[in-house]
Amino acid sequence: MPEVRASDLDVERLGAGPPVVFVHGSIVGGERTWSRQRALAARWRLVLAQRPGFGASPPLARGDFEQEAPLIAELLGDGAHLVGHSYGAVIALLAAALRPAAVRSLTVSEPGALRLAAGNPAVDETIANGEQLYGHSAALSPREWVRYFRSGAGSARETPEELPHWLERGARHAMAERPAWEAEIPLAALAAAPFPTLVISGGHSPVFDAVCDALVAAIGAERAVVPGRGHSIPTAPTYNETLERFLTRSSSDGGGAAR
Repeated sequence: MPEVRASDLDVERLGAGPPVVFVHGSIVGGERTWSRQRALAARWRLVLAQRPGFGASPPLARGDFEQEAPLIAELLGDGAHLVGHSYGAVIALLAAALRPAAVRSLTVSEPGALRLAAGNPAVDETIANGEQLYGHSAALSPREWVRYFRSGAGSARETPEELPHWLERGARHAMAERPAWEAEIPLAALAAAPFPTLVISGGHSPVFDAVCDALVAAIGAERAVVPGRGHSIPTAPTYNETLERFLTRSSSDGGGAAR
């Protein structure tokens, strides 16, 4: 399979103002993950990237945070705010460490890097259940797999009896991708980086709360809870308000790319 470059990605750009690069997670592509954030285009230049294998972006042989992080890092250009959710939050953490001088701020919601909180019994159980799910992928239909996956993550999205084409495509992609908990997050590099970081959880899961708390403790980030939609945090009523308040403050402070 040919190598995927940043220039190959399906990227929608909206609005004017300071640039903000958004990275979606598993199963659901950027157009649905960030549908409510399109309203921010009145004040920000949104860069809505489709990960490889989503939208019109060509696929990798297998979805892999380590291979995708350099693509997102390149999209930062001369400097941008970076926002990631779930699997996309793992990619964003890695991308920010690759090009810290190009990051004005970093916002991540419930990254799937569960091993940040390894040793917590609930986290260890979730990793074990996830490994079992991935290990049985060949025996499950895409709908069955999505239902189990969403249940474990605490997603607020409903899974219909018959999957539409886009959802079946996302499910098959997720069933084969490298599990997010395998990521080695470069904590020392992120702790030393000049940009501010905000870590968000949805207030629904002791597992994701533990992961977010561990990340904050390790890198010195800010912490927020945005309730109301479980793991589907970008669709929560106060997500935009929380994000924009942080972006505005980070822009006023200069941000990492300008320091």
